[in-house]
Amino acid sequence: MRIAIIGAGRVGTALGRRWATTGHDIIYGVRDPDDRRWSDLGQVTTPPLAVSGADVVLIALPWAAVDQVLPTLEVRDAVVLDATNPRDELDGDGSGAEYVSKVLGSSRVVKAFNTTGSANMEDPAYPATRPMMALAGDDTQAKATTTTLADELGFDPIDAGPLAAARDLEHLAELWIRLAYQLGHGPNIAFALLRR
Repeated sequence: MRIAIIGAGRVGTALGRRWATTGHDIIYGVRDPDDRRWSDLGQVTTPPLAVSGADVVLIALPWAAVDQVLPTLEVRDAVVLDATNPRDELDGDGSGAEYVSKVLGSSRVVKAFNTTGSANMEDPAYPATRPMMALAGDDTQAKATTTTLADELGFDPIDAGPLAAARDLEHLAELWIRLAYQLGHGPNIAFALLRR
């Protein structure tokens, strides 16, 4: 698949590099493609050009950049993976993913890849079980694609329900951040769904 990654921070580059090793065609969309910081990423262009012809679009932007970048994108029928975490920057009771869906005019948005850190995206191997990757969306095919992409990286994909459930995933991300950084557990922690 051709995967456009909008944003080249830690999450975007970690996922892009891993998906490249599984055979996907990766292109990054960044504000300044000529910046030398991106020289080792491979294909780099502007966000609008990156999404052209993409099968999957990963939104891996800081929340503050969403309103500037998303209105410039024409994602058409691509699966959109929303890895953003708005934290306390939303008004009302909606989720960041629902906002992303509205701004892009896409019903194929799936909230995913937001509930753990980039270190786990680079290496999700843990003893005994795989870390879960919860996902939420309204489009069954888009969720199936997301499930495959998460599984390829070594995560245990968990369908958490419709896109409205994205707010739960965003709260789960807040818990992970608190445990990892504020309470001193560090970034090498992950959530798992245990079964018996």
